[in-house]
Amino acid sequence: MTWFAAVARLRARREPGVLVTVATVRGHAPRNAGAKLVVGRNGAWGSIGGGNVEAVAIDRARELIAGSAAEPELLDFALNDKVTNRHGVQCCGGTVSVLLEPLPVVRAVAIFGVGHVGMELARVLARQDLDLHLIDSRSDILAEERLAVLADAVAAVRVHHTPLLPEEVLEKLPGGTHVLIMTHDHAEDAALCDAALRTPHLGSIGLIGSAAKWVRFRKRLLTEGGHDEAAIDRIKTPIGLSGIGGKDPATIAVSVAADLLRTFETEAGSGEHRRSESTDADIDANAHAAPQAGARAARTDTPHAAPHLRTVV
Repeated sequence: MTWFAAVARLRARREPGVLVTVATVRGHAPRNAGAKLVVGRNGAWGSIGGGNVEAVAIDRARELIAGSAAEPELLDFALNDKVTNRHGVQCCGGTVSVLLEPLPVVRAVAIFGVGHVGMELARVLARQDLDLHLIDSRSDILAEERLAVLADAVAAVRVHHTPLLPEEVLEKLPGGTHVLIMTHDHAEDAALCDAALRTPHLGSIGLIGSAAKWVRFRKRLLTEGGHDEAAIDRIKTPIGLSGIGGKDPATIAVSVAADLLRTFETEAGSGEHRRSESTDADIDANAHAAPQAGARAARTDTPHAAPHLRTVV
């Protein structure tokens, strides 16, 4: 498997990894600058030349994965017989710098109800690097021509048509998925709220609607649903930034998206997103279906933040 395909598969499997690249070479070395290796928890694909350089890079990459590191890192190697190496001698005579770029598991968001507000919200969130799930019980709402505006999305868009029980999708969503409920039917919204509270692996839960709607929902969740106050408090309503009072769909969508991005920042600071990562498994070519209509292939670009420097002697 090529390194390019390995990155895409890690993304599809929602598994963290590290992209290892030979950044600079001076003198003789096993591989030229630009050689790449992808490291997952239990596998590696590609090569940066084998020997001590590759073995140390894999060891360090797995340390970065285990620590959920987000920042790139540089390793410097001197290839001569005077250096004590962890994995044997490499005496090619040159020096090599290797760049390690973490490939974190991207966040996932599920929008239940892709009507006027849901569609505007999908258009905003589609510009973010995340897995975006669009769920609706109405087939015309999810028609390919209507979702064509998402064809160039940065996000990986996945469409779920659920004519009977949209809440069944909740169990299939990745761990830590942020759920936004905004369907056309208040009864459907209520069922989704109840089901979401019974699905412990989800991230935040947001509900669109008025204060009066939430009073009715909260009472039903307590009396009919059997949920306690603490569980019900997982649901955030209203959603969006306070102080933005516009009611047109585009304004609501921008407000909700901004509020969600703020939640991401809070989550990153607390480490909650890292705890929601799925467990690693061997990458299998047939393990995941291709994204649905309106979706694009998984991204394979990597962050370009200034790397931390780490020297191996």
